[in-house]
Amino acid sequence: MSGEPVEGPNDAPIDGAVVAEALSAIEAAAPLVHHLTNDVTTSETANVTLHWGGLPVMADAPAEAGDMAAGADSVVINTGTASTTDVDAMVDAGRRANEAGVPVVLDPVGYGATPHRAESVGKLLDAVAFDVIKGNAGEVRGLAGEEARVRGVESVGESDAGVADAARALAAETGAVVVASGPTDVVADDEGESAYRVAVGHERMGSFVGSGCMLASTLGTFSAVVGEDGAPASTTEAALAACAAYGFAGERAAEGDPAGPASYRTAFMDAVAALASERPPLDVTSRVEEV
Repeated sequence: MSGEPVEGPNDAPIDGAVVAEALSAIEAAAPLVHHLTNDVTTSETANVTLHWGGLPVMADAPAEAGDMAAGADSVVINTGTASTTDVDAMVDAGRRANEAGVPVVLDPVGYGATPHRAESVGKLLDAVAFDVIKGNAGEVRGLAGEEARVRGVESVGESDAGVADAARALAAETGAVVVASGPTDVVADDEGESAYRVAVGHERMGSFVGSGCMLASTLGTFSAVVGEDGAPASTTEAALAACAAYGFAGERAAEGDPAGPASYRTAFMDAVAALASERPPLDVTSRVEEV
């Protein structure tokens, strides 16, 4: 993620007040964010949810995944290490969340890297109505029907060019807000009509495993309070606020020049907690533009 301000005229749909109000709403609601996530980053996603002010739960057993989803405030589904049994539990949780009106976030980790991953994500998209789909450039391009290179769980050789078009196309097809994460994030609204570039963050955010998964949890936490008093009025606003807050935490974490990636990861977690509690003025408007 990049912290360079955008250039030229700007008609950003959110400002720093929207981010602060979202954080206040999260603190007041303490939303329960149910994760069915990968084995590699369970701790990171639980902690970032907690630091934003949410309550994380990781109930992925098939016997209870659906029940937990129905009683949660949002559900985050991450296919990073999903077995066939895991996917069945994810489908059940997603359907129960849909029935209960609970927002659902999909992080299709490594989509396109293997047939199993493609089939698993396809099964989820057929069965569940997602409110947010978050992926890297390769994952979003692949889901939009374009050719994309994914090696393991990483996008390979992808540029920013055309990502907004792919995000809009995927949003129009699925009815989900689409977040394409990268050096700058792109957020497309759920009708696929508008897309915004969010130029907030720091290159060191990619120096440790789990930063993408943590963004999905952040999106789940912010989506959980849409419609609450003072909170974002739409999922699009919530996604933009989540990406901005996440990026500003990355910038703040780098200010002390931590010695290495482990130190930076700790500083990042501290920065998330500090932003959530302090809610300082943030220059969001100069960092978000329609593309």
